[in-house]
Amino acid sequence: MSKPDESGLENAKLAYTIIQSLLNANEALSDLLVVMSHAMDKDVIKAMTNTGEWESYLESKRTLETTNKQIETLTSRMMEMQDDSD
Repeated sequence: MSKPDESGLENAKLAYTIIQSLLNANEALSDLLVVMSHAMDKDVIKAMTNTGEWESYLESKRTLETTNKQIETLTSRMMEMQDDSD
């Protein structure tokens, strides 16, 4: 593999940091929804989960499963870039 330039490695690290931050925020939101759902009665939860917004939320959670695999690939490639630059 060719030796990566420093800016490429730094940009990859920046992208990773941004992505990880967004994923952490999403996970915190999911945790908050769980806590909030415990404070709601069944009728409110049923009404909320029968909305397009809820379907969008569930689709985004499914998409994140793929994103997590992509992050593993990115992390592996970044480690290779780091090793190549040493």
